[in-house]
Amino acid sequence: MKPNETLLNTLLVDNNNKIRFTDEEIGDEHIMTSVDTPMRDDAFDMTDDEKMAQIEYHFKQIMETLGLDLTDDSLKGTPKRVAKMYVKEIFSGLDPKNMPSVALFENKYQYNEMLVEKNISFYSNCEHHFVPIFGKAHVAYIANGQVIGLSKLNRIVQHFAKRPQVQERLTMQIAKELQKLLGTEDVAIMIDAKHLCVASRGVKDDTSTTITSFYGGKFAEEATKAEFLKYIAV
Repeated sequence: MKPNETLLNTLLVDNNNKIRFTDEEIGDEHIMTSVDTPMRDDAFDMTDDEKMAQIEYHFKQIMETLGLDLTDDSLKGTPKRVAKMYVKEIFSGLDPKNMPSVALFENKYQYNEMLVEKNISFYSNCEHHFVPIFGKAHVAYIANGQVIGLSKLNRIVQHFAKRPQVQERLTMQIAKELQKLLGTEDVAIMIDAKHLCVASRGVKDDTSTTITSFYGGKFAEEATKAEFLKYIAV
């Protein structure tokens, strides 16, 4: 078992609540403190427009602190652009109202084998440094009476990616949402991603990627897991 898998299992099995770490304990490590994205109770008291106004103001302060000249034509619109990007685009998955609507269909074809949607592209952001995480997600399930539209698998992956993330949490959130929607434990997820907090800063390793996985229900059986891994390796 890999170190990140050991940590993930410890967090889930030993404590379903948030686990507290100091900044020094986290450091540059890849640590998540809960399966749920850490959110305040008042996270949605402000409207999107109010949030964008606040972010625009504060990002302007950051740019000015860095010594940038915001009267320059190239820079003067940046705080507003960043605010809109944060709220409406790259962190839009924080808001439950943006969860994609999902219609389930009766499995009339009686297809009882696994369905695999591989190479789903996603872009996310590391919650420790707010720099990009990007890669591919592979999703599989075995129907339990109902099936889901293929494009909805992509949309669910992308919804949970559009928030500050840790890759282990992203993997678990996608898996748990699909299990809930489909009414089955038989779900598998694998994510292979590059982290710019590793590639562009710190250790500056531009060649490594991180793999996380989830195997629920029948996918925990070696034969079913092997079949899934064979399909995504093609």
